[in-house]
Amino acid sequence: MIKMADQINSKKLVELYKLMVRIRFHEEAVKVLFTQGKIGGTTHLCIGQEAIPAGVIAQLRPDDFISSTHRGHGHMIAKGGKLKLMLAEILGRIDGYCKGKGGSMHIASITLGNLGANGIVSGGLPIAVGSGLSAKMRGTDQITVVSFGDGAANEGNTHESMNLASVWQLPVLFLFENNRYAVSTPTSKSMGGSMEKRAAGYDLPFKKVDGMDLEAVYIAAKEAIAYVRSGKGPYVMQCETYRYEGHYYGDPMIYRSKEEIDEWRKKDPIQHVEGIIVERNILTKEEYQKIKEDIQAEVDEAVAFAEASPQPLIKSMFEDVYTEWQS
Repeated sequence: MIKMADQINSKKLVELYKLMVRIRFHEEAVKVLFTQGKIGGTTHLCIGQEAIPAGVIAQLRPDDFISSTHRGHGHMIAKGGKLKLMLAEILGRIDGYCKGKGGSMHIASITLGNLGANGIVSGGLPIAVGSGLSAKMRGTDQITVVSFGDGAANEGNTHESMNLASVWQLPVLFLFENNRYAVSTPTSKSMGGSMEKRAAGYDLPFKKVDGMDLEAVYIAAKEAIAYVRSGKGPYVMQCETYRYEGHYYGDPMIYRSKEEIDEWRKKDPIQHVEGIIVERNILTKEEYQKIKEDIQAEVDEAVAFAEASPQPLIKSMFEDVYTEWQS
């Protein structure tokens, strides 16, 4: 139960609700585009996990940084990513954030403070440590939030990054999104001990929350962000969540039951917020349905923009590979 004093105010709650719906509808659009054969390679959707980017990343300042995962569309949108440019990138078009060269798994925008989604499991953690070191050396109060999943939790990069961040007391929030499966392997069969004990091993403060509950995520993240920004060092936050789709879209998902998925869908983060909005008399059902209709129209417009964007020229593959040396 969220205490009255800890509740998100009405205006902010509606703002975050819109963000969650925008992420959900964006992912649904990506799913359709993928089934139509318009997306090269594969794609990893974050449907079901929307409360985490909305509750954590949306609290960051524009000059803060994030380092993301292969399941990073929601992180980018929460950091200010525009749907038109997002979808253009995912379709490999020149109007995308990386001129079509990043695709679904490697979207980045230095302007927005997104140091890049990463197709390498745990690949974003050392980048976040570097970003945190940069902020400390420059004497700013910028922080970096790095997202990682349960598969990455067992990688050497993760332990090395946490250790170094602890030793140097870097402004990094390690955001562990435990969606229960590393590809098809459940955490019960892959993860010894707990993230809490691992954090304690590096003398890092730790908080675990229900990642399907926007307010719980928001409140915990507010405390974690304030701690890191104050110069006290890194922090580990664990969000218990669930991805409705497979590891990649098209995954047959033979490793989990329909009953399990249905049980988690009963905890849907967007429906949970809709219940709060109605219960607190913030919006009527008709009003939040209108919000969803407007966002769907926004997504449809973004899809049309992305599909109309040109393909990159072959010669552009040699562009943006190196930067000019500055002495």
